[in-house]
Amino acid sequence: MSFRSAVITFPGSNCDRDMADALEKVSGTAPHRVWHADAELPQGLDFIALPGGFSYGDYLRSGAMAARSPIMQAVIAAANRGVPVLGVCNGFQVLTESGLLPGALLRNAGMNFVCREVALTVENSQSLFTGRYSAGQTITIPVAHHDGNYFADTETLDRLEGDGRVAFRYGEDVNGSARGIAGVLNPAGNVLGMMPHPERMIEAEQGGTDGRALFESALNALASA
Repeated sequence: MSFRSAVITFPGSNCDRDMADALEKVSGTAPHRVWHADAELPQGLDFIALPGGFSYGDYLRSGAMAARSPIMQAVIAAANRGVPVLGVCNGFQVLTESGLLPGALLRNAGMNFVCREVALTVENSQSLFTGRYSAGQTITIPVAHHDGNYFADTETLDRLEGDGRVAFRYGEDVNGSARGIAGVLNPAGNVLGMMPHPERMIEAEQGGTDGRALFESALNALASA
């Protein structure tokens, strides 16, 4: 199948090339590169990625200003139509600030920047993004963030757990996230936000390939839709 994807770049993004490279290597097709000030997305997109970085220098709150960039109205509209949207690290922060995902990403509990590989447990293997993993599987994915402490009120956390919308959980909670949550899905299951960087684990030369299955899962789901 043809695969039309897009990577959104904000001022201060620094993982957009990594994300674009991962999408091209897994799908065989280079993604569209979309600037934050664009008002429209390319037509016919199958997948949208919001990469990591420090959009707008994390001014105000991480992701707060990027969530109000012109392109985000188009991203929100696409997500509401069912287009898969992946937000990684700063992209996760943008998704919460835009209202596409619940909760917020706070300063790490230890008040330190965390940059290391972490073990994750796959909590939901039935989503568009996780179909090539097994429930309960342990994978290794790197993190690199200062504001990755996922927070939501108890009612929201209970709802996420009850609805199977916790996608990944930290084996060791490196940032103080509520219930060790590392990634969450929207109610429709087509929007995933996660702090760890799957795009940095798609080739053996990167130290492992545990992130590759996330992109392959999306491709397979779209091909069989």
